[in-house]
Parts: sequence; C-alpha cells; structure tokens
Amino acid sequence: MLEQQPENLQLLVKQLATEALQKSEPSAWFEVLYAEAKGDAAQVPWAKLTPHPYLQDWLTTHKLSAQGQKALVIGCGLGDDAEALAQRGFEVTAFDISSTAISWCQQRFPNSPVNYVIADLLAIPSEWHLAFDLVFECRNIQALPLSVRSSVISSVASVVASSGTLLVITRIRETEAEPSGPPWPLSNSELAQFENLGLHQVEHLLFLESEQIDVKHVRIEYQRLNPATHST
Repeated sequence: MLEQQPENLQLLVKQLATEALQKSEPSAWFEVLYAEAKGDAAQVPWAKLTPHPYLQDWLTTHKLSAQGQKALVIGCGLGDDAEALAQRGFEVTAFDISSTAISWCQQRFPNSPVNYVIADLLAIPSEWHLAFDLVFECRNIQALPLSVRSSVISSVASVVASSGTLLVITRIRETEAEPSGPPWPLSNSELAQFENLGLHQVEHLLFLESEQIDVKHVRIEYQRLNPATHST
C-alpha cells in the first residue's frame, strides 16, 4: 500500500483508517475509499491494474496442477490477481469487503469465471473453512491494525485446506514495537502465528520494491500438512 502515491492520497488513506479505528470498525474505510474513487483506479493506492509481479513469478516458477483446484483471493481489490489464477486453471473465489470493489471487478471482467463475492475477512463464511487448495493473501493483513492482527491471521489460516498452500505477500518490520500506519508491516512473531496454526513454511523470499527500497517485503509459501501423512 501507499507505494509512490501523491501525498494527498496518502493523507486521505491515513485519515479514513484513523476514523474507522475510532469507530471500532477497522476495515470499514476500504468501501469509503473505493466509493470515493468514482471509477478512477489512480485513487486506489494499491490498484496497479495488473497481477502482483511476485504472484506472477511464483506461478511461473511453480508448475502447478490447477485442474480441479480451488483458489481463494483475499481482499481481491480490482481483481487482477484473481484473474491471473483463473487463467492458470484454478476455480477461483475472490472476495472483498467493499461492494464497490466487487462491482468494479465484475465490470472490468464481465465474462470472468471468477466468483467475485462481498465478504469480511473478520467474519469468514463457515463453508470456507479448510476449503481452498490455494489461498492468496496480498497486503491485506498489513492494512489492518495490530489490535485485530491475531484474529485476521487466524481467519486467513482457517480457509487453507489439508495439504493446501497459502501464499502471503506483505511488508515486514524488524521490531515488535507497534508501527504507525497504515500500513502496519508484520513482525516475525506475527508471521510465526501461521506455523502455530498448522501451516509449514516452504519458501521465504525477501524483496524490495523499486519505489521504496528501504521497505522490506516478503513472499512466503506455506503448506498445511496432511495429518494422516504427517503422522506416519
């Protein structure tokens, strides 16, 4: 979030996030921002109108068998990551808390096989529990404050199927001290919660984005071990 954005847009995001926190509705500001953008993607700081390059790289370097595999894109925004997975053959569900964002996706990709739905990461539908072979979480956790972080991480982990894969792209921070945000980068102890929830880290890639070379990002691949095979 907020990479190479006009200062007034950064200030707007911080203002909206602060107001949402004050109302104890930490994710409410996303719909406000999408609605106020009025169809102009330049007013959405994280909207690049192309799949995330480190998702594309992962898909290129991992020869996946997507046939019959279900994928979930968390906080799908304007839909580019979801479309990239669908093109690889996954049966994709993509959700966002913003109804405006979901409508925007449907307008951009009117013939898409992706199932775009409105949903809240803090209130995941029960039928999604352990339901997805691939879950993609890109920069949503970092957009929510530390007060709900454990709940958000638990929600993300809860939808990964047995033997399924979770791919996380996020900013990270070196200290456990609470950062100012948004975004609020993740600490090592916060990332460790995924392993405490039964996900095994398979791959960890540190990268920098060209616009802000002092901000560290990671792409981490996790797998939920199948209890039956793990116990043998």
